[in-house]
Amino acid sequence: MITVHHLETSRSQRILWLLEELGLPYELKVYARDPVTRLAPPTLKKIHPLGKSPVITDGEWVVAESGAIIEYLVETYGAVSTPELQHLNPERGSPAHFQNRFWMHYAEGSLMNWLVMKLVFGAIPTRPMPFFVRPIARAICNSVQTQLIDPNLATALAFMEAHLSHNTWFTGEHLAMADFQMSFAVEAALLRGGDVSAYPHVVAYKERINARPAYQRAIAQGGPVLMKPAA
Repeated sequence: MITVHHLETSRSQRILWLLEELGLPYELKVYARDPVTRLAPPTLKKIHPLGKSPVITDGEWVVAESGAIIEYLVETYGAVSTPELQHLNPERGSPAHFQNRFWMHYAEGSLMNWLVMKLVFGAIPTRPMPFFVRPIARAICNSVQTQLIDPNLATALAFMEAHLSHNTWFTGEHLAMADFQMSFAVEAALLRGGDVSAYPHVVAYKERINARPAYQRAIAQGGPVLMKPAA
């Protein structure tokens, strides 16, 4: 039995979505974030030394990192999927295979870096500090966001918009591993990227994912993907 060690409002939601698409039975163990730090609890280190989520256990295997988990599940169990999911792992050497490899790496290698920075620099001014330091911290964080983070997020959204303007999914016309890997990053980019009216194809892509019954079952199991930022 596969066990998913799932941290609330985290990237592990995409693993639940994949498991639901594949129709695989699994056990869900939910971990709550620290209410102050929003970090994962120390108990996750009992599962994997990094103490991060997602992590799955499957028999003797303990698999961490979203991309590695997605590849493991598709390579191990993908053959039992429905005809609609026969392209989860595109044929090696095909254009879809190249696109799948690129977007699998892009999600965490490029896009999530800016989203994490957006989250961190938005939170710093709210942390406890001497009152006379707060205006300085706020000014520095605002400067970093407006001059560095936000322009790079806008570039990323425009890049995805251009690609999705002529592709239904990130690898083309078929749902693939990269879509599961990209799903969290797309949700976060749309939530934290400001005015999204310039990115209708990215919004439509998110809505296609959200409309899938398997995705809705995953949300019912694991809860919301992201916490909305404070007003």
